[in-house]
Parts: sequence; structure tokens; C-alpha cells
Amino acid sequence: MFYDLSLLIYFLGTFLGLWFVFKKAGLAPWKALVPIYNIVLWIKICGKDWKWYIYFLIPAINIFTFLLLVVETAKTFRRYGFWEQTAAVIFPWVYLPFLGLSSLPYTDPKNLPPHKVSEWRDWLDAIVFALVAAIIIRGKIFELYHIPSSSMEKTLLVGDRTLVSKYSYGPRVAMTPLSVPLVHNVLPLTGGQVESYLKWIQLPYHRYPGLGHVERFDAVVFNYPDGDTMCSAQFSNRSYYDLVREYGREAVWNDNVYDAWGNRIPIGKIRVRPLDKRENFIKRCIGLPGENLQIIDQQVYINDQPLTDPANLQFTYGVLFKPGMGNPRKVLDEVGVSEEDYQNALLQQQYVATPYFLLPLTRQTAEDLRNRYDVADVQPVIFPLGDPSRDLFPHDTIRRWSIDNFGPIHIPAAGETISLSAENISLYQRLITTYEHNSLDIRDGRFFINGEETSTYTIRQNYYWMMGDNRHNSADSRYWGFVPEDHVLGKFVAVLWSHDKDHGRIRWNRCFKSISSFD
Repeated sequence: MFYDLSLLIYFLGTFLGLWFVFKKAGLAPWKALVPIYNIVLWIKICGKDWKWYIYFLIPAINIFTFLLLVVETAKTFRRYGFWEQTAAVIFPWVYLPFLGLSSLPYTDPKNLPPHKVSEWRDWLDAIVFALVAAIIIRGKIFELYHIPSSSMEKTLLVGDRTLVSKYSYGPRVAMTPLSVPLVHNVLPLTGGQVESYLKWIQLPYHRYPGLGHVERFDAVVFNYPDGDTMCSAQFSNRSYYDLVREYGREAVWNDNVYDAWGNRIPIGKIRVRPLDKRENFIKRCIGLPGENLQIIDQQVYINDQPLTDPANLQFTYGVLFKPGMGNPRKVLDEVGVSEEDYQNALLQQQYVATPYFLLPLTRQTAEDLRNRYDVADVQPVIFPLGDPSRDLFPHDTIRRWSIDNFGPIHIPAAGETISLSAENISLYQRLITTYEHNSLDIRDGRFFINGEETSTYTIRQNYYWMMGDNRHNSADSRYWGFVPEDHVLGKFVAVLWSHDKDHGRIRWNRCFKSISSFD
């Protein structure tokens, strides 16, 4: 209600201001309430030419144009002060009514005397416009993201610069307003150790209407669900909860963690982050609210029906080259295997003592290699059901799931009531406590939510199941479970630019391509 009221005040204030500004300019005030026509007249009374009409038709550019028009309106009232024009840009719904209701007279731009400003003032004006408009665009319309990992290959590649639409699912209101503009969660040039926000004010979740909802196979950007608590030396490389499960809470809190080979795992500071300041992940939506999901030998089933796989899906294959026939690195480079994947395969050869290269490949690439004269064998790697795994969701000692044989599991939907039992509480415990902010106690097999005994729970928001296209190299829902709707940020729509670090060149064939070009 608060956010809807704020939006209403914004628009009402703007229209109210234009009503009185139009009146002072000699126009019928009611024309300020007519969509599109009011923009045409507003441009006219500010003395601007036909190009401004075009600017208002261009997404994102029209935000700059709107803010500039507010400043141009201030100039028609001979208001040139820097701080006053800055206030006009930041609070147009207040400043326009102020102009219209004040005793200040309107002057036709043709009759305004010349007014020059210093060079530093020009720079300050430009910075204010750019900053305010960029904050609005980044928060409400779209944002640029860099793909840092291979979890979505071969759909999205390391080095892709992507455009993510915030408006596709509706822009989410910033929940941590006291933060440095245009910075996510840490300040640049601080080695990731200085946070860019203050947690003094935390606003509730709210999402404005968008173009639609999350659909199956959308590439979705969202806040890392397991990232509410994190280790500053690990970021999203290793989940805090994963480290605690493997090494114990005391070792993690004392920064005294070592792997099986005796190598120290640095922990750094343990931080609790607000929802909107957690790391951003991008994965593909596989399961929707209310559906049942199961993975059997790598095949995903939704409500017992096999799901058609994305075209560029990758799994791990073992590739065996014939001795003395060609250069394996050259062959693998030709089929798109990255230097990182190749080096990892060399390390795995040493650790597991195998002549096979264990590599993430699409089915088509695996088939192409299988048909080569210098390749002896290509075998898929499938992880069967095994011992209960603490690595995989829901991290209990009951289920024998693997990354290739997982489930069945039910994806909760808003308004749905689930029965609680000893067998399923591990699936929903984090949902009830962390995502939906309840207390949960279990005593003698009985469940107490917010102090009241119950055997059921009604879900408050929708949840999704997200998985990477690089199925054996993706930290996704198989590891940390459901993605709540309030974690969703936006939808990947296009690759704007792409840089291949292995070969030091731009991938021109990927630039300005929509996601449909890669599916």
C-alpha cells in the first residue's frame, strides 16, 4: 500500500504541477491531464524542437528527456540555481507544483535573456542528470550484467555482457535504500571488503506490475538464496552454510578451515546481507510454482512428463584420444572447449588416474568428437543414486539423491497449504524460517510455528526451480533449493557484447543477439 501510494503521489504531483504551469503559460489546464498530448504541449511551452518528441519515444532516453524537461520548465520561470535544479530533477512531483502554485511568472523561452553558466556548472549538471537517470533506469527498466562463470554455457559464455530487463517481471523496490548509487554490495577498489550500504533502514518487499511472470526456460537473474550469510573471502564461491555443514560452525567462525589436502580455506569476515544486496545469479527456470519435479539419469520430468532440454545443454563426458594422433588441446579448442575446462580436465586426470578428459560438452559436440578419427571413445558421465549427500538440497541424511538423479520434489506455490512431517520438514524448513520470516520449533516430532502447534503451513509466495545449462558445473537449486519470488530481479534478454579471454578477441557473432538466438 505504501509503495502504491508513493507512485500515485509521484504521478499526481507531476500532473498537478503541469496543470498550474500550463495555466500560467496561457494553456487550458485540463490539457495537462491528456496523455501524450500533455507531453507535446509541455515540449512546446519549453521552446524545444521536434527532436524532443522523438526522444520521448525511445526507452531509457525518455527518462533523461523527462528530467531535462523539468529543468527546462524551471528555466522558463528564471530559476537557474544548481541546488534548485537538482531538487527539480530528484523531486519533480514536488517541484512542478511549487512552480505552478508560486507567484513566479512564466516567460516564453523566446523572451528569456541569455544565461551563461561556468564550465564546472555544466559538469555538475551533467553528473546529476546522469546519476539520477541511471539510478532510475538500473532499478526500474534494465541493467547490464557480466557473466563471470561457466554455469550457463553454452547458452551464456564467460565474458558475455548481457542486458537484463527489470520490467519483464515488474521492477522490485529497493529494500536497502541507504546505499551507494550504482554499486551492488561492496565498494570498488576495496578488495570486496567494504560494504556499499547501511542496514539502518529495511523496506518490505514490493514489486510493481511488469510485462509478465517468470516462465519456463526463462534465463532469470535473482539474488542468491543461500547468500543471506556469507564469508567475505569466499563471496559466492562457497556458501557459508555449505562450509558449516562440511567443516563445522566453530571452525568456520574461527577461520580455521582446511580441505582434505591440508590447504587452508580462507573465511574472512562473516556477514549477514539484506535480500537485495546478496550476490546476483543467473540460471534457467526449469520448474514453476505448484509443479512436481524429478531428474532421472539427467532427464528432467515435470509432473511426470519429460522436459525438452535447451539446445545448448552441457553435461560431463569422458573423452579418450588415440595415442600419438594429434594435439588434444587443439582439437578441443576447435569444438569450443575453454582453456579453463581443459586445465580442469588435466587436473582431474591426475586426481582420478584416468586417461579420459572429463569435459562439459553439448550432446552435439560429444557426437562430433565421437566421429573424429583421432578420438577413441566418448562416454557420458552420469551420477547414480548413492549415499545421502550433505552437499545437495535438502542436506538431510535421508535422501540418496545425486545431481543426475534428484527428487521427486514439489515446488511450492503461493496460497498452497502443505502438510508437515518428519520426512519433508527439511525441504520446507528454510522456506518457513528464512524466506517467510517465521520461527519454527520441533519438539517430540511436533511442529510449532510462531509458538503455535500446527501440522500444516500455508505458503505466502511463489517459488521456482532454477538450474544452469552447464548441468555438472552449476551451483543451482539442486544445491540450495527453491528460489523465492521476492529474490527475482529480472530476465536476460540479450547479449550486447562478448569477449573471449582465451583468444583475446571479441565474439562478434554474439553481439546484440537475443536469448532466442542461442536456444
